[in-house]
Amino acid sequence: MGGVSTVDRVPKQDRSRATRQRLLEAAVACLAEHGWAGSTVQVVAERAGVSRGAAQHHFPTREDLFTAAVEYVADQRSTALRALFPQGPADRRAVVAALVDLYTGPLFRAALHLWVAASNEEQLRPRVTELEARVGRETHRIAVDLLGADESRPGARETVQGLLDMARGLGLANLLTDDRARRKRVVAQWAALLDEALG
Repeated sequence: MGGVSTVDRVPKQDRSRATRQRLLEAAVACLAEHGWAGSTVQVVAERAGVSRGAAQHHFPTREDLFTAAVEYVADQRSTALRALFPQGPADRRAVVAALVDLYTGPLFRAALHLWVAASNEEQLRPRVTELEARVGRETHRIAVDLLGADESRPGARETVQGLLDMARGLGLANLLTDDRARRKRVVAQWAALLDEALG
């Protein structure tokens, strides 16, 4: 009897993990497309192809679902960014372009909707603030590593943070218009500035 339940448990765990992942991906897509107001647990569950009950089993509240979704994709993006440069420090122009790309995709759009919602939702604000601080620290760490920046050097930390703030600004501009041509020129200029500032 014990052997049967062990055999049954593994596929059930796999199904549970797959359901959770589908919910997280559906939540990010809904948030990016419909914003906070249009992204209910029911809408996400339907998009993920699961029942509302199954969604609430994994994420008891709407806030749990959406903060977990943005965190999940942020982790995926960090992993993908590191995978682009497996040898570590790389050509600065390529690194700047990859960092800017982080802020022009669906993750940034979803995160932005979450920020706006958090500014008006007392329950959500502390969770989003904590999440954004963690994601910001991780992105900064990755940027420092990939750029080969020596943070003991005066101004290096601020220069890297300025790059990330600039990338976020480009992401905001891209929400309204296709900013690709200007973005390419800005990336080239920032890469040159980083070479000067970081040595």
